[in-house]
Amino acid sequence: MTTLTEARRAGEFILSEAPGYRSREVVTIAASQTLVAGAVLGKVTQGAKTAAGAAGTPAPAGATITAAPTAALNTKTGVHRFECIVGGAGTASKWRHTDPDGVVIGVATAGSAYAGGGLSGLTITDSGTDPTAGEAFDVTVTTAAASGQYKIHDPEGIDGTETVAGLLYDAVTTGVGETPEATIIARDAEVKLALLGWDDHDAGEKTAAVAALATIGIIARS
Repeated sequence: MTTLTEARRAGEFILSEAPGYRSREVVTIAASQTLVAGAVLGKVTQGAKTAAGAAGTPAPAGATITAAPTAALNTKTGVHRFECIVGGAGTASKWRHTDPDGVVIGVATAGSAYAGGGLSGLTITDSGTDPTAGEAFDVTVTTAAASGQYKIHDPEGIDGTETVAGLLYDAVTTGVGETPEATIIARDAEVKLALLGWDDHDAGEKTAAVAALATIGIIARS
């Protein structure tokens, strides 16, 4: 005999909610998500970071820096300075990386890819006159506007999804570039703990998320 397993139904996890639609919100779901009804969600409140490298003051006479290095979400915004502290030809020069708060992050070596302070994909190249101490490059990091979209809660996230923001009312699967609207339970409700949807949360992370749900008025019952 064939065994059939019924998928979770929309709203099946709800025990009670506020009158009318006070418990609910319509939100935008991020792309590339596979979410079940009752999925614990986070909201993207941190926009992507962009970095632009250019000559500083005094500008190196014969060296260049990667024009658009990669900046992770945890990279400090503002001007990151790379100052030559050891001059020399080819791969001999050394460049001290100081973040926008004046904190020394590391030292880059000419000709080698450098990563530090959230920056990566950055190489200083000696292509002419040998660098001398005191010359500098600036890498300016800016933040784009946050999408405000919702995705599965990520306890280790750094884009805002580390904060619990609600529960998905019905299952949603989004492809690349797809950002549909969906209904969530955002406040004032009782829900079935066993029917909540998680990513790869361990027991401690689930306990913390359940406590976070309670702070927005969503009580998970065993």
